[in-house]
Amino acid sequence: MAAIEQAYDVYEDRCPTRLVLDRLADKWALLILDRLKGGPMRFNHIRRDIKGISQKVLAQTLRKQERDGLITRTIYPTVPVTVEYALTPLGRTLTETVSALTHWAEKNMDAISMAQRAYDEAHPG
Repeated sequence: MAAIEQAYDVYEDRCPTRLVLDRLADKWALLILDRLKGGPMRFNHIRRDIKGISQKVLAQTLRKQERDGLITRTIYPTVPVTVEYALTPLGRTLTETVSALTHWAEKNMDAISMAQRAYDEAHPG
């Protein structure tokens, strides 16, 4: 059975793309996707690399990304069991965009901080 092509409009309040954008706009989701662009990683390696993410939030975010088809979870029958996460081909289509966004924040943080201070001074209270 052929898939029916459907037009989506992110500006419509009931468009399912809003849910995808909501998940992608999450800082943890962006950081996980950016970290996985280098290749498969184990859960604890991701957790060590992304400072401040809790085990619970990492597990939830990975599960959502797997459900969305952005990452795969591979279980290896070792003792103890080894689990690796990797980008899918669909997930890899986001690497350039995610990297640009995450590193844009790094490059422009000083300018953002200056703008915030100027705003706060002009709008006290």
